[in-house]
Order: sequence, then structure tokens, then C-alpha cells
Amino acid sequence: MHTPLKPCNEPGCPTLTREGYCEQHKRTKPAYDRSRESAARRGYNGKWRKARQGYLTKHPFCVSCMKEGRRVPATVVDHITPHKGDKKLFWDSSNWQPLCAPCHSRKTAKEDGGFGNRTSNLRM
Repeated sequence: MHTPLKPCNEPGCPTLTREGYCEQHKRTKPAYDRSRESAARRGYNGKWRKARQGYLTKHPFCVSCMKEGRRVPATVVDHITPHKGDKKLFWDSSNWQPLCAPCHSRKTAKEDGGFGNRTSNLRM
């Protein structure tokens, strides 16, 4: 039995597919995403979740929003400098900052070249 056809995950694409993306958009997916390991394999496991929760308890507000005078709860512990698999940098809490999900998404898009941006090493 086949899985039902669904619209492609690419915004605005009406093509129906049984996978997340249609053939056209599957090919345009960045190589970074195609070769990326699972979150657990990148270190985001139970040990990380415990450290993350402790950090957010001590740092409950998004640092980017606070700079704009807004007190928005942080939900993400961001690596200021992307660790790219470097375990020492991954666990260096001086490289962490609390962000809300929208601020984290914007930062990641700037770093990874998402949303049509070129990649950069901008920090928030």
C-alpha cells in the first residue's frame, strides 16, 4: 500500500509527492541539510537537554529581545559560535546564549544562508 500524496513542503509548490519534497525541490535542498546527522548524533541528547534546562532556568529571557527592551522567554540555548561538531565548543557554556525561537531561527538563517541570504558569521 502506498502512502497518500501530499503537497511538496516547499512553500508555494503545488506538486504532490509521497515524500517531503517533490523531485524539483529535493535537488535544491542545500548539501548541508542532506548530509546533516541527526540531532542526537550531533550531541543534542539527554545530557544536553538537562544542561539546556538548567541554563534556561538561570537565563530565562531572550538576549536579543532584551536588547530591544522586550522581556521574551527564551526557549533555545544557542551556540554563539556554531560548534560544527567540535565537542569542546559544544559544551563551552561561555559560548551559549538564551534566545526565543524566532530570534534563533533568524540567527541560524543568517549563518547558514537560509531565506535567500548568503552565509555569514554574524552574531546577534
